[in-house]
Amino acid sequence: MPELPEVEGLAAFLREHAVGHVVARIDVAAFNVLKTFDPPPTSLHGLEVTEVARHGKWVDLDVDGLHLVFHLSKAGWLRWSTKLNPTPLRPGKSPIALRVVLDDDTGFDLTEAGTRKRLAVYVVRDPASVPQIASLGPDPLDPAFDRAAFGALLAGRRTQVKGLLRDQSVLAGVGNAYSDEVLHAAKLSPYALAGSLDEGQVDVLYEALESVLREAVAGSAGRPAAELKDTKRAGMRVHGRAGQPCPVCGDTVREVSFADSALQYCPTCQTGGKPLADRRMSRLLK
Repeated sequence: MPELPEVEGLAAFLREHAVGHVVARIDVAAFNVLKTFDPPPTSLHGLEVTEVARHGKWVDLDVDGLHLVFHLSKAGWLRWSTKLNPTPLRPGKSPIALRVVLDDDTGFDLTEAGTRKRLAVYVVRDPASVPQIASLGPDPLDPAFDRAAFGALLAGRRTQVKGLLRDQSVLAGVGNAYSDEVLHAAKLSPYALAGSLDEGQVDVLYEALESVLREAVAGSAGRPAAELKDTKRAGMRVHGRAGQPCPVCGDTVREVSFADSALQYCPTCQTGGKPLADRRMSRLLK
């Protein structure tokens, strides 16, 4: 799933390539992705894209006061084209869910692979009217989000720190991949309870959160949308690298599997050398 750095990269790319252009046409090929009906997508036709913003993992195109807002979810992506095919989209005939054509025939497709269709597109007058955006916690890259604000989020919570970092109502934009990377950089177990961390551990976790995200955003800056996924994968130290050596200590990166996701970590760096129990594998071995 695209997370804060990649979504910021997409927003930056669209600021450079879409702002100042007029929306010529919007085609909806998968009607289930459209979560609103008023205003309709056709209300954006003939209006200028004036700004592109990011809200957590959401991209927000300001189109002359109306907003095209989308969340790519687990299997969605944005595919930019310098010259879009003029043939109208046929519903159900491709992975393309929605197409935005600009006045110079450039534009982008929102695509989604797989059978679980979770890509979400809204056309709204105010992004805050999207419930998921209204419920977002603070953005970790907001200048106002300092060490004190982070400490206040953790205080008293009997929640595993891995889950807390991923909770969009607590912190906006961090998902499964970057929570693994942040915890590895902070040398903390994903199972550590947020409220049990001492002040020194909170300091280190805050610094890791800021440095990992800022480094990833910097790595995404200026890259075409098509390269952002590969850039993300190349920057991972433990996430998606189970069975490979940890780049810090050389121990083997381990994995814990869940029903629809998995986390990766380094035992030497994060758990005192002890592997975490993989509950799914434990059930299979009984």
